Amino acid sequence: MIDISESVMQFLLAFLVVAPLLGAAAALLPAPPGLKGKSPGQAVLRHGVTVTGAVLLAAVVLAFGFDHDQPSRMQATTDISWIKALDVRIHLGVDGISLPLLVLTALLSFLCALYSYFKPPAGPSPKAFVALLLVLESGTLATFAVLDLLLFFLAFEMVLIPMYFLIARWGGEGRQAAAWKFILFTLLGSVVMLLGFLLIGLKAGTFDMVALATDNGRGLSTSLQVIAVLAIGVGLAVKTPMWPLHSWLPDAHTAAPTVGSVLLAGVLLKMGTYGFVRIALPVAPDGMRVFAPYLAAFAVAGIIYGSLACLALALPSTGRRTSSGGSAPPYPTGANGDLKRLIAYSSVGHMGFVLLGIATMTPTGVNGALFANIAHGLITGLLFFLVGALKDRCGTADLDTLAGATGAALYGRAPRLGGLLAFGAVASLGLPGLAGFWGEMLAMFGAFQPAPGLSRPAFLTYMAVAGFGTLLTAAYLLVVVRRVCMGAAPAGDQPRLADVQAYEFAAWTPLVVLTVLAGLWPAVLLGLTDPAVQQLLAGGKS
Repeated sequence: MIDISESVMQFLLAFLVVAPLLGAAAALLPAPPGLKGKSPGQAVLRHGVTVTGAVLLAAVVLAFGFDHDQPSRMQATTDISWIKALDVRIHLGVDGISLPLLVLTALLSFLCALYSYFKPPAGPSPKAFVALLLVLESGTLATFAVLDLLLFFLAFEMVLIPMYFLIARWGGEGRQAAAWKFILFTLLGSVVMLLGFLLIGLKAGTFDMVALATDNGRGLSTSLQVIAVLAIGVGLAVKTPMWPLHSWLPDAHTAAPTVGSVLLAGVLLKMGTYGFVRIALPVAPDGMRVFAPYLAAFAVAGIIYGSLACLALALPSTGRRTSSGGSAPPYPTGANGDLKRLIAYSSVGHMGFVLLGIATMTPTGVNGALFANIAHGLITGLLFFLVGALKDRCGTADLDTLAGATGAALYGRAPRLGGLLAFGAVASLGLPGLAGFWGEMLAMFGAFQPAPGLSRPAFLTYMAVAGFGTLLTAAYLLVVVRRVCMGAAPAGDQPRLADVQAYEFAAWTPLVVLTVLAGLWPAVLLGLTDPAVQQLLAGGKS
């Protein structure tokens, strides 16, 4: 790593949060004549790539300048009084828990901007699209960087409006209803969450998350902690999304443009689970201990529910006839087996493992949850990119329509695209050696021996149910690979598809490489998170 002064580190972290906002404002201005290129639209899309690229570079430098020998210490901290009457401060900092999420957000935002430059989504002005993308990036980065409860709430809410418009204006069929459902669910959950923040902050006399974590709930009664965790947990659970508060997610993913789905799955869902780790666990441990068994129960219910929903979408629709059965066409319309919807439901199951790890309240489980967060962002981001590309080529993401009677034969029609889709599927099912394996395994290890005070028989049951969920996950993903990638391609009916283009390689290769590296060298990520998690669970004491 490199030696960077604390003042430079402070600047880099502040730059991560502020630069996308300034870039969003600049995107709405007329492009200078010399930078317009072929068109103003191309200029503003190039502007988005430039700004997100600069933010990614700053995140990488911040990561290299981070003191990896002390990942539990808050670094690059800025603490400035903002609203004295409420003791609200502009308090920023980064530790081993938030650093991977900051880098992941910056990376996915850059890849989405790069992909959009070559493949702009159909819709209104590119100016508004780029501005919304940058505001979304700023809000997400701020969520992982701020250390004040009220600032956390503001950043948490900041992402809702740009995501709403990305779905409503640039989405596909059913986008208006999906956008309204998304914002109503998340806003209602956030209102309840704010009440929990106010309850804790006013009772403890501070909204400072570091001070509250260090106090470890000692200044809060158990009953107050229970109420606060219930209120905060509802808002975080909606964003995670936890079953049964997940119903907004499949519609939002199905209707969203490709880059919207990538960012929604890759980084926005992580805001909820990050809130559980950063706020609920250390600030109100007694309240979390009361709700942990119920959180774990909802988590494993989500694992099974998400897997069964995916399996139902992946299997061929029942009662259909193929060309050999009479006059029915050889390519049936399917039973709403939309691939984007399937991956959305898979996120419910994968985030269930994250919640299970958090519910164990052990270093092993929480480290597994944080690892699974990053793995899910990489793998599911890649899958949404791939399904978006497949939909662009075929005009549909309906699995029955794609597969037809014999399979879509993607290996033969677009071998590189088929190979990447198969790679994403086996990574998502948790194949050892890839990133998806470690988080789920550590979450179940944490359930094997939960924290003192939690019922071990109950968590052993949850572990067994989660283990069964991994089998269902493997089942539906292998069905998808068989139906989409394999099969005989009739020469006349299914011509070769355009294979992976150069810009797609550029946008997807980092996700593939990081998925492999995280699977082969998990200690790099766990070495960052473990000391910070140990300190967080110990009440701020090493």
